[in-house]
Parts: sequence; structure tokens; C-alpha cells
Amino acid sequence: MTYLIDAWLDRPQPYLRILDRETGQVCAVLEEEALDELRDQGDLDVSSLSSSEPGIQKEMVRSLFLFCYARALRPGSELH
Repeated sequence: MTYLIDAWLDRPQPYLRILDRETGQVCAVLEEEALDELRDQGDLDVSSLSSSEPGIQKEMVRSLFLFCYARALRPGSELH
């Protein structure tokens, strides 16, 4: 399965989605609060998001999925 990162970070309500490249299905969504947390941790690298290097993209997708699942495991959280 291959993924596509759809990131709109320069909006009043920024978001980042991970999509299944073949079906277009949304696999994960990060909204403003989660994006702020990633930035604060130093884990959101905008240059990696725009990289065309497959290895860099693969690592970014892996990191984003792990972050999403870690947030979902917190009490009172819900996975998108």
C-alpha cells in the first residue's frame, strides 16, 4: 500500500491527511492541535513533506501514523 500526504498548513484551520494513493481513502487526519504538538516536539519537518525522495516520504508517513496512534491511545482521545 502506498500513501499520499495531503497537507494544508498555511490555512486558518490547517490540517494534514494521509491518503491511500490508490483509492483516495483517508487513513489519518491531523488537525491544528495535533500539528501544533508535532511542531512543538520538532517532529513536523515541512521540507520533508515536500520532498520527492521515496525514503524521506516513507519515513514521514511512518512517523505520522505512529504519532496518530499514540494520540489515539491517550485517555479521552479518538482516532480519526
